[in-house]
Amino acid sequence: MMSFFAGREENVDRAALVLRLVLAAGFIGHGYQKVFGMGLSNMGGMFAHMGVPLPGLAGPLIALLELTAGFAFLFGIFARVFGFLIACDMLGAMIFVHATGGFFAPKGVELVLGNFAMATAVFFLGAGAYSVDALLAQRGAPAP
Repeated sequence: MMSFFAGREENVDRAALVLRLVLAAGFIGHGYQKVFGMGLSNMGGMFAHMGVPLPGLAGPLIALLELTAGFAFLFGIFARVFGFLIACDMLGAMIFVHATGGFFAPKGVELVLGNFAMATAVFFLGAGAYSVDALLAQRGAPAP
């Protein structure tokens, strides 16, 4: 039986899984809402209203990124790449959208900062043992 308080490596893998699953839930939801609820064609206008640069390009790209990253986090594939991209996304959201709202949610940086921190942690940790990335590495493919 596996001990709950296993060695450091096992706990790092468990922590990476928890981070990935929480990020997956949030970004599948937000990405789905942007892509299918609001619609890609409306994202540019929304981003323009928020003052995001290049809104016609940034809006649809961010919507697709968030949905794709959500599923990538869920399965642990290209986790470092998507961790970096989502961290950049959240940094932009803090600067362009939430900075004037103070710290606390719903308008402040609180939630976005948490997502930034989790995505950055996945970037540094990788996907962990419970992931497609780990399966690929076991088969001799380099981990992304």
